[in-house]
Parts: sequence; C-alpha cells; structure tokens
Amino acid sequence: MAKYFELWEGEIAMELRPIRTKKIYEEIVDQIKDLIRSGNLKAGDRLLSERELAEHLKVSRAAVREALSALEAMGMIDIKPGDGAFIRQPSVNGIIEPLAMLLLVEQDLPRQILEVRKIMEVGGAGLAAQRRKESNLQSMQLALQQMEQDIQNSVTGEDADFRFHFAVAEAAENSLLLRLMHTISDTMRQTLRTSRIQLLATPGVRERLLDEHIKVYRAIENGDAPAAQELMYDHLYRVELSIYKHLNM
Repeated sequence: MAKYFELWEGEIAMELRPIRTKKIYEEIVDQIKDLIRSGNLKAGDRLLSERELAEHLKVSRAAVREALSALEAMGMIDIKPGDGAFIRQPSVNGIIEPLAMLLLVEQDLPRQILEVRKIMEVGGAGLAAQRRKESNLQSMQLALQQMEQDIQNSVTGEDADFRFHFAVAEAAENSLLLRLMHTISDTMRQTLRTSRIQLLATPGVRERLLDEHIKVYRAIENGDAPAAQELMYDHLYRVELSIYKHLNM
C-alpha cells in the first residue's frame, strides 16, 4: 500500500502520494495515440509487427502485446491473427454504445435525460436554422400536420412529437448529434413514457405543444438561429417542468 504524508498550509491538510512512473505498455499506447492524432497513422494502416515494435521501442515483446491488447480494448486497433494489427476506422457506435449502457444503469435518470436533451436540442435548432434544406422543412411540416390530425382524432401524438424533433436534428446535418438524439430518445421513451402520456392527455397541452412546435419551425424556416434556439429552449423547459410535476420531483 502506498504511504501518505501530509503537507500543512494554514489549517488545511493535503494528502499526497508518491509519484509513480508509467508502465511501459502505457508509454507504448501513448506513442501510438500520438501518431494517430498527428495523422501519421490513419484508419486501415498496419502497425509494425510485435517483434519490430519491440526492437524499435527497445522494450520486451510482452510489453508490446499488453499495449496492443489495451489499444484493441479501447477500440483503436483491430488485431487480425496472421495479418497483424490495423488502425480501426473511427465509429460513432464506439461512443454511443457505452453511453446507452450508462443511461441504463444511471440512478438520477429522468432529470439528467431532460437536461441533456435540452442542451443538445437547443444547439441543434440553431444549426438547423443555418443548414436546413427544403426536404428538412417538408419533414417538419409533415410532423406538424400529423400532430394536428392527432389532436383532432384525440390521439396522444407522441410519435409525431418525436418525428418533429428528429426532423430538426436531421436539418442540423450533424450525424453525431442525430445518433445521440436517438440514444437519448430511446431511453426517454422507456423511462418517461408514463409521465409523457399523462402530460399529453392533459387538456390543452397538445394544442400548446403544437403551437410551440410551429413557432420553432417558423424560426428555422426563416433561418433565424437565435430565435430557433430561444423558442426550442422555452418549449423544452415547459415540457421539463410538466414532466417533473407528473413525476413529483
């Protein structure tokens, strides 16, 4: 066990541990990361063989094997028996899947989902106003029409609501934002489904939500990024307060 000693500054005691040097395999990992970051190693490039790496780095082959195993676990390389180790093509799934798992086990989930959704979608609305195409506007219009029909047919309209928000995210032309939206949305549907249904069943709420969505749409259509962000924030803030009320938070 590492020994500690205390440094006193006034009445504050600070615990410090002896500094340890990095393990050899960690140094190897850092060097390969730097080569990827600098562009000297690109997706599909084959690394030197285990023996060659050991010779160039002046380390044991065991340390090289440990470093390659760590890089593979990080999703940075693919090790193909008989062929060698190759730099892996970056994948959005490598980011999204751990997030999805984290959301499943997180305790304070409703509050955090609503906060993250608000952060993402407010920025996304601003990008949508700057980048929207006619096809994006048509997708939003179809979602709004469906919301209006759902109100007339006394349907909760949850699917149309999500369709509108995804149409806005698509207009932002950011694939990572869209994937994050899907992950957050899937978790929100599972975690907040009951409270959302109660919210949408409340008299007057669906009409209010339709009006708020229409205002966001018009700001995006007009290319007014600040207004789109402000209106999206106001909309999500009201939804957030209403869901908190139903969850008794």
